[in-house]
Amino acid sequence: MLKLVKMFSDGSCLGNPGSGGYGTILRYKLHEKILTSGFFLTTNNRMELMGVICGLESLKESCIVEITIDSQYVKQGITNWIATWEKKKWKTTKKKLIKNLDLWLRINAVIKNHHITWFWVKAHMGHLENERCDKIARQSAQSPSVKDFFYENNFYQNKNL
Repeated sequence: MLKLVKMFSDGSCLGNPGSGGYGTILRYKLHEKILTSGFFLTTNNRMELMGVICGLESLKESCIVEITIDSQYVKQGITNWIATWEKKKWKTTKKKLIKNLDLWLRINAVIKNHHITWFWVKAHMGHLENERCDKIARQSAQSPSVKDFFYENNFYQNKNL
């Protein structure tokens, strides 16, 4: 029988682009784990994606995962756009690579290991876990320690993709 894990995640960026961070809470029964990291130069959407990716990648076995986020970009991307992107070899209608391709490839790989239900909440409306994740993400953005290699090195303009 698969374990039920509840995940809450949020991303933050001080300036966009700017220093950023994510905060993710994983909850299994009475156990809770907090994941966070701060990046020197990134975007808000990348941090929203990173929070979910790192949460899912930290799970050691297949689980039923209920993910609560405030990012329409992530929710729409994963529930509506990703199948089309994959069919079109990750290109937009203008034949350009989608933004944040490195992260969409990671999330696309990791979601296949789990049974996921996605929940969206409006940001800054008092949802307890979303507010906690927002605070954690902002704190990490204020003290970055990691380089967002793909973003900082213009990964998307590299012809050797």
